[in-house]
Amino acid sequence: MNDKQRQQLEIYLAELRLQIDAKLAQEYPFFSDKPYPLGRCKEIRNAIFQILQKKLSAPKLDAPLIALQSNSAANCELKPVWGSLRDEYFQNALLWGDWYIDAANDTVNPNKPRVEITQLVNSGFGPITSFEQFCLIARKYWQVTIYKNDVYPALAPFLPLLCVNEKGACWLAAANDDMISLARQSQFTLSERIIKELANPPERVRLCWYQTYSEVSNPLLKRTDLNPIEFCQRYRCEKKYQNLHFRDEIVKAYLHLAQGVSVV
Repeated sequence: MNDKQRQQLEIYLAELRLQIDAKLAQEYPFFSDKPYPLGRCKEIRNAIFQILQKKLSAPKLDAPLIALQSNSAANCELKPVWGSLRDEYFQNALLWGDWYIDAANDTVNPNKPRVEITQLVNSGFGPITSFEQFCLIARKYWQVTIYKNDVYPALAPFLPLLCVNEKGACWLAAANDDMISLARQSQFTLSERIIKELANPPERVRLCWYQTYSEVSNPLLKRTDLNPIEFCQRYRCEKKYQNLHFRDEIVKAYLHLAQGVSVV
């Protein structure tokens, strides 16, 4: 993709944003107390990606998309990614070969252009490789205090973090495919390491969780026979990191808790 093609594609994607923004702004008017598009990079990225998938498979391509046409010789495929942007905030974007395509560039600072396309090497974007890095970004970006997840210790090898923001909202983290995969790929050693570093949540936080979800009967949520570190070690010995069925059971258990709690 040359510079002219890059500029044409930026304009094209910015026009697509205008088409989807009205709909998304109605569906997601606020993120916490922040108005759309702030905090909505995932929803915007997903909407743009869906549109591009359809347009790229059409018999006739719009001219700006010719640069993105799948080419096996170039070994390029448009794919969604999530990760760190300069360790300042989390970002959802698209990759095409060595190009970084951010169709939600205004979701932290609304005064920035809607779309940015740049070489990946110059973008500041990269994968998150540890829970310490995740915590570094989350504390700054979300303004949260982070504790170890000893509320539901059987989930802790996969979801080792408990976040509490300034308004008292509390949730388990990091409940996305990338971070769960990171935990599994490390055989839960990265989870165990961050658990050892973090403080226990205050007792009032624990009580809020147990009171809010007292009616949930999922067996994984009831297990307190081991502490989070012991569960990491047990799951490692049992090779749970290889067990996709067990991973799905963890996710199902988490979905009971996905709304989090208020600890005000």
